[in-house]
Amino acid sequence: MKYDVLIIGSGPAGLGAAIYGARAGLKIAVFDKSPISGGQVLTTYEVDNYLGLPGISGGDLSEKFRQHADALQVPFITEEVVEIRVEKDTRYIVTSQATYETRTIILATGAHHAKLHVKGEQELAGMGVSYCATCDGAFFKKRTVAVIGGGDVAVEDAIFLAGLCKKVYLIHRRDELRAAKSLQKKLFALDNVELCWNETATEIFGEDCVEGIRLKNTKSGEASELAVDGVFIAVGINPETELFQNIVDMDEKGYIIAGEDCKTSCEGIFAAGDIRKKQLRQIITAVADGANAIASVQNFFHS
Repeated sequence: MKYDVLIIGSGPAGLGAAIYGARAGLKIAVFDKSPISGGQVLTTYEVDNYLGLPGISGGDLSEKFRQHADALQVPFITEEVVEIRVEKDTRYIVTSQATYETRTIILATGAHHAKLHVKGEQELAGMGVSYCATCDGAFFKKRTVAVIGGGDVAVEDAIFLAGLCKKVYLIHRRDELRAAKSLQKKLFALDNVELCWNETATEIFGEDCVEGIRLKNTKSGEASELAVDGVFIAVGINPETELFQNIVDMDEKGYIIAGEDCKTSCEGIFAAGDIRKKQLRQIITAVADGANAIASVQNFFHS
């Protein structure tokens, strides 16, 4: 059987594409190595910025997305993709179990936030540990938080949180920031931000939620502790694109180069969601990418 479009990934971008593809009458299927759809949304305790559903949990939102796809009888294939092959008019998705033939492919494998790999990080994820200040910052109004990192994202997060929180600690392992000078200037002008230089996190602790963070000075080795209500980790984002490196063009960070139409450098292959080079990576923009990718698939068929 030859499909019109096969979608790799069942996060918001993949499910958005699946819903629009099914409604367009295309012969589609969605691949995901996990039987549970949702991607990064599943790790979000509460989503307060998705239109029309304020305060919904990440798990509940993911379930609603999947239920919508199921209602349209979208087929899901729980197999891990190991290879993509491209020929003139046909593309092939190879899994550990079979090979599937399709006219087009939508890559929607998402990205994952780089982890600190310290005690308490995983256990308290969604309970005060966050990787997205714009997603979760509103839950910490007038409270004390820490941001870990020294690049543009970390400084932007600290500036954003300073407008909401009583106190923001910015923890960086070096004695100078990597962020743009313009961002640093804004940061240093804020009265409620304190810089913790030459410090690394060794543990995030708390019973049912974050209560504090333990640090170690990179020069003196001295241990210290900060009482905080939340920890925002901003040490990088890694797109899930390794499998596609020899197929589509990417930037130096591994994000697939594709515009709002989601077209990649390889004809008949489209990229949607967090793997695409873009300004904003949020649930709502991922879903929009899925819709745009299907529109581009349809245009591809008629070109």
